[in-house]
Amino acid sequence: MNVCGGWNSLYWSNHDQARAVTRFGDESPEYRVVSAKMLGTALHMLQGTPYIYEGEEIGMTNAFFNKIEDYRDVEALDIFKDFTGRKGFSAKDTLELLRLKSRDNARTPMQWNAEKNAGFSEAEPWIAVNDNYKAINAEASVKDPKSVFSYYKKLVQLRHEVSVITDGVYKLLDADNEKVYTYLRKNEDETLLVICNFTKEHINYPVGDFVEASQGTLLISNYDDAPQQYADAIELKPYGAYVYEIK
Repeated sequence: MNVCGGWNSLYWSNHDQARAVTRFGDESPEYRVVSAKMLGTALHMLQGTPYIYEGEEIGMTNAFFNKIEDYRDVEALDIFKDFTGRKGFSAKDTLELLRLKSRDNARTPMQWNAEKNAGFSEAEPWIAVNDNYKAINAEASVKDPKSVFSYYKKLVQLRHEVSVITDGVYKLLDADNEKVYTYLRKNEDETLLVICNFTKEHINYPVGDFVEASQGTLLISNYDDAPQQYADAIELKPYGAYVYEIK
């Protein structure tokens, strides 16, 4: 439990990291939106200042460039030269590594709309726009009440309305679970239970093994049909995020 009085900088992404949805969630059409919302929930319920990196709020993914000529980062170019030369890796395997890990994945232009160059510029950008910009862009996200952007707005609003998110202590639960991240936020008046499924599995999660509270009311979830109250166990959906106010 954090009682030291420190204040954290909370972030998944920056210009030196691949996209969070690709790294920690699932960028497939089936799970991209729900996993992006789960990652946002896991971060924004913690104590500290959450940072939303360019494109994270609309669920932008890695660029997945198919040729080394598309990369601009000196590190990526050096890795490709070293791996295909001195280390003997194939160009295909090295490109696959870069498609997952390269810093350039976070440096592609912001995807504003479905127009040319994703609305970023009328001129050719210094690095290519992600091919999925027609499906993933800010204009579409702002209009969609079910989008990642709309969900992030709810998370930000909760931080202004629910004091325990700001001043509550943090307690990790079920620490050895590699699939589900569970923690409490608690102050004198409120307690939040946060459960995040980091897999595409359906998991029957034994909440009663970790929390003695008998009642819990749903505060927010990335699934519309999430249980409004929890019992001894909750059926976690793929990449499900569930935040309960408990007593």
